[in-house]
Amino acid sequence: MTSEQQSTIRPISRVTPENSFNRPNPSFSRTNSSFQSHPKHKITIGQGLKTIVTCSFVNFLLVFVPIGIASHFVWSSTVTFIMNFLAIIPLAKLLGFATEDIALRTGEVIGGLLNATFGNAVELIISIISLTQNLVVVVQASMLGSILSNLLLVLGMCFWGGGYFYKVQRFNQTVAQTSASLLFISVASLLIPASFYGSIMEDASESGLDLTRDILKISRATSFIGPTVTEDVKNKVTNDPQDVEQGSHQEVKQEEEVPQLPAWMAIALLLVVTVLVGVCAEFLVSAIEDVTEAWGISETFVGLILLPIVGNAAEHLTAVTCALKNKMDLALGVAVGSSMQIALLVTPLMVIIGWGMNVEMSLYFNIYETAILFIAVIMVNYLIMDGESNWLEGLMLVAIYIVIAISFYYYPDEANSSTGSLPTNNSTVS
Repeated sequence: MTSEQQSTIRPISRVTPENSFNRPNPSFSRTNSSFQSHPKHKITIGQGLKTIVTCSFVNFLLVFVPIGIASHFVWSSTVTFIMNFLAIIPLAKLLGFATEDIALRTGEVIGGLLNATFGNAVELIISIISLTQNLVVVVQASMLGSILSNLLLVLGMCFWGGGYFYKVQRFNQTVAQTSASLLFISVASLLIPASFYGSIMEDASESGLDLTRDILKISRATSFIGPTVTEDVKNKVTNDPQDVEQGSHQEVKQEEEVPQLPAWMAIALLLVVTVLVGVCAEFLVSAIEDVTEAWGISETFVGLILLPIVGNAAEHLTAVTCALKNKMDLALGVAVGSSMQIALLVTPLMVIIGWGMNVEMSLYFNIYETAILFIAVIMVNYLIMDGESNWLEGLMLVAIYIVIAISFYYYPDEANSSTGSLPTNNSTVS
């Protein structure tokens, strides 16, 4: 081959953090084949088990899995809540690890579907179990809390921690702004039901109109929009990576990732961990009501502050670690990308699932909750506008999150109805 012919060969496109909207690992490098074996070396069972045990430092918390399961039958609800709370943290990490390993063997479509499903599996499982127990307040608060913790606490810790080692950190503002701007769709979907209720509340009370049914119809109709937008954006970014690479201030070279487990072991790990998450989540949720009474806190505080920690703790630490290494595109991919998936995919999906379960799960949040989310999205958009970050911006985000947490500590559940935020009757609606 001549030097001229060699110079005309274009390198294979690289999948970088700048062109990914998936979670939990935004940097997969896959071909479009349906399944890849990666026969570079044979992975033994011993090597696979060692990889599973050492894949994360939070795995030492796995000792709480059997303790958490046993506590449900032996100890009080408070102990059960704490033990299962700690148990789910490493299980969430293992779930993400198994999903990534399987996705590396699949094509873009199947891999994206796996990440969208199992990347949010912990939130989905906890929320579905909560819906079966009619804890709509907890579900809505956990959705809002996951968004706020990613946008304010995690992103703030990334900016703050990284800012102490680097005076100014730069990132791809195009991708970050696109993700943050998409969150406005979720804010709008929450503002519309709240505005709808506020604008006709007095007239409805006088005429006897049932606003609950109308708000549910609005929520269920708009719930199909978020996932559609998310899928379109992901496809656009995947097919046209050059669109988001323009304006990038930082280039992060990624080596091709290969599976670390045998295929059968990765699938078995995914199934076993999913079952364990379901069991621990069941015991965790069943203890919430007793814990709120014993600790004197509201269900809203549990859902908004505590539950988001369960499914995202390991991922949050990963984002902060990336920021400390000046890999801000990866850090933002976790923080902002996770918020976008919760807002545009998981929350609407819970409305649809609640619809199928005949539970009044809606997108109606009261004005206070909606205003807080609106402020968070506005502030994050403002701070990432210039494509740079520093420690002061991080401190501001963390401070706002702490203020919000304090305010919700005193926030009474009576501010919401017994079936969630819906303002009128408590009957189920088909």
